[in-house]
Amino acid sequence: SNGEVLGTRASEHQYELVRELIPEIVYDPVARILKAEPADKEQRRKGLVAVCTGGTADIPVAEEAAQTAEFFGCYVDRIYDVGVAGIHRILSKREQITRANCVITIAGMEGALGTVVAGLVENPVIAVPTSVGYGASFHGLSALLTMINSCANGISTVNIDNGYGAGYLAAQINRLAERNCY
Repeated sequence: SNGEVLGTRASEHQYELVRELIPEIVYDPVARILKAEPADKEQRRKGLVAVCTGGTADIPVAEEAAQTAEFFGCYVDRIYDVGVAGIHRILSKREQITRANCVITIAGMEGALGTVVAGLVENPVIAVPTSVGYGASFHGLSALLTMINSCANGISTVNIDNGYGAGYLAAQINRLAERNCY
């Protein structure tokens, strides 16, 4: 009734069906998100959430997280392909990442990105394991186990490929941070 809706994990076929009923619906095939929101919503965003990926294969989950956080009122800084296999990549973005009220890290394989970022920043980190990987990654289980066993402080983990859950949690943290700024 207020002109806003967000749907996740949508297929192209579902988009076509929804578009017949809601012509203004927008679909992002990478994030698999359907959304309708007021044109001025971007101007009302506050704070900052950083979304970081280990590799480019993690981008679909990252976009789900980023667009969810944006939908719920956050500015989002996308920092993609900064995995720990080339540690210089994440280190070169440290200043940019530390400005965020909350950081979402998204990684498959061994899932070490969350721990590394949590060791670099003072603000909360949300780790998202992805089902990306090969060999003994077990469709994201390897990354999940690494993330929930992290020795870094200030890190929490959501389920495998749960970009929506990470984006929503980051929006809540960001809102609290912004509320406490005044």
